[in-house]
Amino acid sequence: MTINIGALEKKIGVVFKDKNILIKSLTHKSFNFNDNNEKLEFLGDRVLGLIISKKLLQIFPNDKEGVLDKKLASLVNRKKCCEISKKFNLQNYLITGNVKVKANKIEDKIISDACEALIGAIYIDQGFDAVEKFILRFWKTHIETNITNQIDSKTKLQEYALKKFKILPKYKLYSNTGPRHKPIFKVGVSIQNSKIFYANGSSKKDAEQKAAKHLLKKIGV
Repeated sequence: MTINIGALEKKIGVVFKDKNILIKSLTHKSFNFNDNNEKLEFLGDRVLGLIISKKLLQIFPNDKEGVLDKKLASLVNRKKCCEISKKFNLQNYLITGNVKVKANKIEDKIISDACEALIGAIYIDQGFDAVEKFILRFWKTHIETNITNQIDSKTKLQEYALKKFKILPKYKLYSNTGPRHKPIFKVGVSIQNSKIFYANGSSKKDAEQKAAKHLLKKIGV
């Protein structure tokens, strides 16, 4: 499989000394089961978390650990990595073994994992300063948005329910369907004197957040 390495390097603003490590970061296990981007993804996940954590501590020196943890989670999750990757069309450079997937749409998880692998590759090839520059460049807008200090829907609903009823919201998993690599979770949530609000998500946590959001919207919180 031939990919335009130079075009990707131009988009991300990084010229690799070792092109092989860049290619490895783009290689999914469906193409090469033994030599792929999984270990780079493992490294990149930690590097991303370290650099974003460092930046959050600089911006919010007075925030408590729990608040910082929520902000970090909102910036380094699969959805955010995938969203940022698509800004420089990372999905167009991935090396996969499934031609049908390539022709249609590569799963968000594969794109997100490759984003972390790319970060790991930049760290190994260029060092800490270069990978920090890369991350802060592409996460800049999302970090600035985080300055609004948004609280997730589950936390908002919990605080509301405890304050008004002294009882926690009740969540229930109703179904887990879909293929193993792409499950669909259906969750319901209710608080005292409310009906059950349902939502689907790619994980139980995601479905709970969406269900909580629906309930909050209904009660005007």
